[in-house]
Amino acid sequence: MEILTQIFTGTNLALLGAALAVALPCMGSAKGVSLVGEASSGLLTEDPSKFGKALALQALPMTQGVYGLVAAFLILFRIGLFGGFVELTVFQGTYFLMAAIPYALVGLFSAVRQGRVSASGINLIAKRGDQLGKAITSAALVETYAIFALLITLLMVFMCPFTLGA
Repeated sequence: MEILTQIFTGTNLALLGAALAVALPCMGSAKGVSLVGEASSGLLTEDPSKFGKALALQALPMTQGVYGLVAAFLILFRIGLFGGFVELTVFQGTYFLMAAIPYALVGLFSAVRQGRVSASGINLIAKRGDQLGKAITSAALVETYAIFALLITLLMVFMCPFTLGA
């Protein structure tokens, strides 16, 4: 039992939240980017001149990983990891873990789904090269939900109802 109290400290729970906020969306981004990369490879064997258009679509699912990195850095900054470090209570650590969950989960799933939509966009530009804007717009709509979840995570981190170190 004593080992559990040493592992499940408030600080460790907050660090787990930061880790999930970056790890899950990055996993989703990697999957999304790979889906588009596979579709792009087929397109580029037929028409290498469409590389720039394919790259634009392939880059879209990367953003969820970047947003996760931002969320994790803000949690780490807020808990004082970069200076002025304070030991968190279990309640405080759990709060930061829960604040990370909305973005961690939505970032994971939206990146994969955005990759699928972007891969479909590759099919669109393969047949109609002038339709890149429509393909990007369709993929960007999926990202809207990641941004909503990120907003909630950031609001919870910035507006935590307690003073750290008190």
